[in-house]
Amino acid sequence: MDLFSSSTEAEKTNEPLAARMRPRNLGEYIGQEHILGKGRLLRRAIQMDQLSSVIFYGPPGTGKTTLAKVIANTTKSHFSTLNAVLAGVKELEAEINQAKERRDLYGIKTILFIDEVHRWNKRQQDALLPWVENGTVILIGATTENPYFEVNAALVSRSRVFQLKKLTDDDLFKIAWQAVRDKERGYGKYDVSFEDGALEHLVSVSAGDARSLLNALELAVETTGDSFPPEDGGRILITKDIAEESIQQKAVLYDKEGDYHFDVISAFIKSLRGSDPDAALYWLARMVAAGEDPRFIFRRMMILASEDVGMADPFALVFVTSCAEAFDRIGLPEGRFHLAHAAIYLSTCKKSNSTLAFFDALSDVEKEKNDEVPNHLKDASRDKEGFGHGEGYLYPHSFKDHWVGQQYMPTGLQGKIYYRPGDLGYEKQIRSEVLEKRQIQLETVVEDESEEILTYSPGDRGRNMWIERAMGVRSANLKAQVDRLYSGLRLRRHENALVLNASSGLLLWPLMKRNPEGLSVAVVAQKEHRDIIDHYARELDDLSKPLVIVSDTESCFKKLEDGLRFGAVAGRNILSRPFASKQILKDISDILEDDGCLYLLQSVPRLSSRLSDFSTLVRDDLVEAEKKIYSGKNPLTSWDAEDMKELLAMFFPSVSIESFEEKERRILKREMLSSWYENSYKANLGKDIRDLFLSELSDKEVEFSSTTLIIRCEKKKTAGKTGRTTEKDWEKVRQIVKN
Repeated sequence: MDLFSSSTEAEKTNEPLAARMRPRNLGEYIGQEHILGKGRLLRRAIQMDQLSSVIFYGPPGTGKTTLAKVIANTTKSHFSTLNAVLAGVKELEAEINQAKERRDLYGIKTILFIDEVHRWNKRQQDALLPWVENGTVILIGATTENPYFEVNAALVSRSRVFQLKKLTDDDLFKIAWQAVRDKERGYGKYDVSFEDGALEHLVSVSAGDARSLLNALELAVETTGDSFPPEDGGRILITKDIAEESIQQKAVLYDKEGDYHFDVISAFIKSLRGSDPDAALYWLARMVAAGEDPRFIFRRMMILASEDVGMADPFALVFVTSCAEAFDRIGLPEGRFHLAHAAIYLSTCKKSNSTLAFFDALSDVEKEKNDEVPNHLKDASRDKEGFGHGEGYLYPHSFKDHWVGQQYMPTGLQGKIYYRPGDLGYEKQIRSEVLEKRQIQLETVVEDESEEILTYSPGDRGRNMWIERAMGVRSANLKAQVDRLYSGLRLRRHENALVLNASSGLLLWPLMKRNPEGLSVAVVAQKEHRDIIDHYARELDDLSKPLVIVSDTESCFKKLEDGLRFGAVAGRNILSRPFASKQILKDISDILEDDGCLYLLQSVPRLSSRLSDFSTLVRDDLVEAEKKIYSGKNPLTSWDAEDMKELLAMFFPSVSIESFEEKERRILKREMLSSWYENSYKANLGKDIRDLFLSELSDKEVEFSSTTLIIRCEKKKTAGKTGRTTEKDWEKVRQIVKN
């Protein structure tokens, strides 16, 4: 059997577009750069025709079979194919016998591609094992199921496992345009164009599946217009409507004609939702009098207890369920008391529809492509060794208050909010805690140190990397820093507040609680941070929402409205080059009210751990280099708390600085160390110690110490008739800035 046998031109023309557009060589293959990029092991093996047994694992449409065809077109070995759905031991034995004959008589190796290899049972897979082991055949297995679960462990141990990922949107766009422009196999003979949003819709709904995209594209092109193919060079315009029709998703619809039965139950539910017990009892009586099934009424009230009461009164569902159980025991007519009891309770309790957040999440799942489960959240019970799943997970019960800040959402959805706690009933009690943890969570999520292993070779256990309690310490320290920073905060309800380098808003929200009648402004460096803050502020009315400006700190003051003054200015790491930050402090002083305050968190590189702390072999060399690195020549590293206090005193009469030291577990990554060496250490060393430096420190786990300054400055009124800073005073400041 050979899936890749040659076919006639007529047969090729009748093949689906996805089959016609299969890449014939590595140059045409799109995606999977992590295993096929230049210099990658698999690419080199294919190009040099030195392939060993491999297993390709990944979801449908990611190119497993296509990759096998590329190998078939490249290798000098004989290439045979079996489909595990159609073939069994008998067909396998025939292929093995032919492979032995080719090897013994002609010295030709055989590559055996088994599609959907996970479909074979244990006996069938065992029948293949000895021939892979003795080299009679080189196995290429393709599977959509985790090979560590579904493929014989002995086969896996004798193969390299390559994990193929869902194709990116960029990959899918390239594949689509490749098909549109290819004159031989695609639609390059025609003038195919897309309305704005049409191709984007096809790519989005395809969700990383190239086959799905090409099938939809084929349907869209060949059903557009009166006939296909069009006349020579005819134009084919794919509109967004055509694109949506071509890649329809299955939908579950529920619809019935309205009648008296549904009108009355609708009126009853709406009365409960609207907290009108009189109307609720009336419609309940109408239904009971008409002979409506009480169990149906209870079912609808149970739904409402979660949908419309929800977290405002979590006891509501328990109460209604108890009434329903009591009715089942007692029955009519006395059971009507339980119906009335439940209706009165639901119509008078606090309401919240925050559980509808689930349907926002469901809508995202249905309309958008599904992001990967973060690696540290994956199940580690079976394939931790092979793929590194579960590495880096932090067990919340090991931390104070049984909580730790870490990433739980997919990476592409960080900052997405579904649940918005209300301010009534029970939800009012948990609202502050939920919002606070969200901010800490967002601020403390760092790049996952335990990256998923995308390739696996026999004997390669991967790196056993973990960060013990790193984010737990980080989240606790960050919260403590903010609490200490704002202790004694002076901000009146009507005063304005400004947060510089606001990131995702951790420093912003505490200020906004204090100035409900004032304006809150956040300056962020990236549009992504603006989107996060806007997303969090969606539940606020327009007048209460913060104004978010995307700008660097130096330029943001020019974007503020002339004459705008602030009772408090806060920021994080805005003075990393203190000696070059005088203009920033001058601008802050200008926009502060006469009795305004400045609140800053500022990291101090000079007081952090140094690489010499973790070295033995090159410690003395590093110490000498660090003396120069942290000397007075480097504006980033040459300053300390005293220098910062002296600088601030030029602009603020009252300056208070506290030091906050934190420790966390870190892995010294080779890429980071190489960058530090080239940019800082190399120029300050008397000799080249790069190789020894990297070999000793790369992937070393250390306890890293860092120091943050908690800064509070007050701008007090300067003596004078006006109570404001005089021109003479500002002339002194200008001279300081100029110098």
